[in-house]
Amino acid sequence: MSAQRRSRHTNKDLFDRACRVIPGGVNSPVRAFKSVGGTPFFVAKGKGAYLYDEEGKSYLDYIQSYGAVILGHADSRITTSINHAAIYGSTFGAPTLSEVLLAELIVERVGGCDMVRLTSSGTEAAMSAIRLARGYTKRDKILKFDGCYHGHSDALLVGGGSGVASLGIPDSAGIPQGAVADTVVAPYNEVPPLDESYAAVIVEPVAANMGLVPPRPGFLEGLASECSKHGIILIFDEVITGFRLGTGGASDILGVTPDLWCFGKVIGGGMPIGAFGGKREIMELMAPIGPVYQAGTLSGNPIAMAAGITVLSLLDAGSYQLLASRAERLSRGLEEAFSAAGIEAQVQRFSSLVGVFFGPESVTNYAEAKRSVSLGLYPQFFTEMLDLGVALAPGPYEVIFPGLSHSEKEIDRTVEFAREAARRLAR
Repeated sequence: MSAQRRSRHTNKDLFDRACRVIPGGVNSPVRAFKSVGGTPFFVAKGKGAYLYDEEGKSYLDYIQSYGAVILGHADSRITTSINHAAIYGSTFGAPTLSEVLLAELIVERVGGCDMVRLTSSGTEAAMSAIRLARGYTKRDKILKFDGCYHGHSDALLVGGGSGVASLGIPDSAGIPQGAVADTVVAPYNEVPPLDESYAAVIVEPVAANMGLVPPRPGFLEGLASECSKHGIILIFDEVITGFRLGTGGASDILGVTPDLWCFGKVIGGGMPIGAFGGKREIMELMAPIGPVYQAGTLSGNPIAMAAGITVLSLLDAGSYQLLASRAERLSRGLEEAFSAAGIEAQVQRFSSLVGVFFGPESVTNYAEAKRSVSLGLYPQFFTEMLDLGVALAPGPYEVIFPGLSHSEKEIDRTVEFAREAARRLAR
C-alpha cells in the first residue's frame, strides 16, 4: 500500500462519508462499532491472517469475515479460481457444471444430506428451509431458540442473537405481529415440550451467535427424539459450523442427524453464498418438481461456485485437526492471560471456534450470555486488543475464528497481546 493512499484517507473521514450515503455508515449493523465504541476501521486489503486498513495499520484478524474465510485472506488458490471463472462470465441465469460440482461436494461430505439447493445468503437458506418444512408437514408453527440467529427474515428474527443482540434491539421494527405469530422461542440447551402442531424446529447445533455456547450432552439427541416422535422437521443451521468444524459439519461430530441443513460462509470460499439441503423425500417438494417455490437470480453463480469448490476440495481431516489445535492453543493462552491479570473470564471452545465470556461462570444459554455482556468488559477488551493490533468482532455476541493462516507464532503473539490487554483492563 502506497504512502500516498494512506495520506488520502482516514478511517474517520471515510466513516463520515459513508454515513452520508449509507444508513449508519455500514451495510451490516455490527460493523458500525456501536456496541464497542469508537470509529470502525475501513479495510483496504487482507492477506493471510492479517487485515490492513486505509491508514496503513495492520491487524491480526480473528473476524475472518465472521467465519466465511477459513484458508486466510486472498489465498492464491481461491483468487486464481475466481479469476479463471470470471473470464468466462459472472452470472448467466442458467445451469452450469460448477453448480453440480459444488452440490456433489456438499452431499458427499454430509451424511444424510441427499440433495442441496443453492442460494446467495444464509438468510435465504434458513427462510427457504422453514418454507419447505411447512410445505412438507402442512403445519405452520415453528420453534427456534433464544439467542440463535438464523438471518434477518421476519419469522426468524425474534429472539435473535449476533448483531441484533449487540445493538440492544429485541426484535426489529417493521415486522408485523402476524409474521411471528407462529414462531415460538425456547431457551437454548433445554428440550422444550413439542406436539403435532409444529412444522419445524430450527437450531444452531453449536450456538455461535450469542457468543460460543456448545450444546449440553443430550440436548440435541433429545430434540431429535421429540421431533421424530411428533413428525416435526429438525433443521440444523450450520451456516457458521458447516465445514468449519469438520468435513461433515457439527452433525457429524455430534452424532445427531437432522432432516434439513442450512449452510453458508465457508462453502463460498469468501464469496456470497448459502445452501439448504436434506433428505430426498423432503427436498423433492421444491419447485420445479414440487409445490414449494424458491428462486434466486444469482443462486449458483459461477464465481461463488469456483471459490466454494476450491475451498472444500482443500479441506481434509488434517486441516480440521490443525484448526482445532490452533484454537486450543489460543483458548488456553487466553485463559492464562485473564487468570494472570486476575480477571474472571470463561474461554469456551468447541473444535475450531473460541468464545470469551466475562464473569465467574460458564455460559449455557442466552440469558447467561446477556448477564456476562452486562458486565461491560468486552468493549474495553476489544478496544485494547484493537489498539495492540488484533481485530476481534466489534460485538460481544460473536465468536473468534482462528483459521488455517494463523500460525503458532501468530497465535502466541495474540496471547501476548491479550496478556497486555488484560493487564490494562485490570488497571
